[in-house]
Amino acid sequence: MTTAVKKTISLPPDLARAAELMARAEGKTLSAVVQDALRKARAARLDDELGELQGYWSARAKELGILTEEDLRRYLRA
Repeated sequence: MTTAVKKTISLPPDLARAAELMARAEGKTLSAVVQDALRKARAARLDDELGELQGYWSARAKELGILTEEDLRRYLRA
């Protein structure tokens, strides 16, 4: 059984109304709508962080002349 932690949050009226309308339209609880939104925001943040890491390591590999998988194999064997 999953345990939940209850939190009180404040929302501006327009956002609260939008969330309530979404919950009603999707047949979900307000809590489920907020959970979905937080999960999506967390996933987007992780995607952004991954993109930044990929960009960093891609640039670093290019600096070292690692442009193909074979280049990487040779580099790792050295």
